[in-house]
Amino acid sequence: MRILLLADIHANWPALKAVVESETFDTCLVLGDLVDYGLEPAPCIDWVRQHATHSIRGNHDHCVAQAVKVQGKTGFKYLSGVTRSLTQERLSSEDRRYLGTLPITRRLAIENTRFLLVHATPRDPLDEYAINDADFWERRLHDVDSQVLCVGHTHHPYVLEVGEKLVINPGSVGQPRDNDPRASYAVIAPDDRGQARVELKRIEYPVEETVKTVLESNLPEPAKALLAEVFRTGGLAKPDSSKLRSESPSGSLSEA
Repeated sequence: MRILLLADIHANWPALKAVVESETFDTCLVLGDLVDYGLEPAPCIDWVRQHATHSIRGNHDHCVAQAVKVQGKTGFKYLSGVTRSLTQERLSSEDRRYLGTLPITRRLAIENTRFLLVHATPRDPLDEYAINDADFWERRLHDVDSQVLCVGHTHHPYVLEVGEKLVINPGSVGQPRDNDPRASYAVIAPDDRGQARVELKRIEYPVEETVKTVLESNLPEPAKALLAEVFRTGGLAKPDSSKLRSESPSGSLSEA
């Protein structure tokens, strides 16, 4: 059994296409945030609907489905707000309904192993930022009976053993933020002894195709520049808020 684990696609179709064209898999688990930031949400949603074995809702999926507006003048909060209107324009009502029907958590068994899928944490499935820290996770796994917890949201990949449980964050397919712009994902597959092994993987994709879609859009010029920086570098330096002062009222850097 070969499991492909994806999270935080964020409407980056060239990145998703590069991942799925490079991997063979029996099961695909998608951990939410199909939309926002990137500007090709429809093909990403279509692929997930057709090929994901199980998929859950992320905070951005939830906000798009519920037409929640975000206002911020800096960082990812700003980028989330300015791209959301384009996301809404580029999705059908059926796409938005699909996002709204995704479960917030999902429990399943694969070959006698119990999995829990959640975008952020079991305590706060949509929004809590979960760092790569055993003490942090020990408190959040106390009442979790699953053996493997699969999460996203942070855009930073890690595999963490917490007692007898395993936490897997595959990182972000569409918008990595660990200073490596390559698409990030994970594969769970048997090793030579037949034991399940988790491999965090990276793959290059045509970043400039994603950037071109952004630059050809009607986004504000500061947003285009910031998005291009994130896609090209895998991160975002603290923006010059003076460039953004006229764009939006207020916000923070921490929108995931």
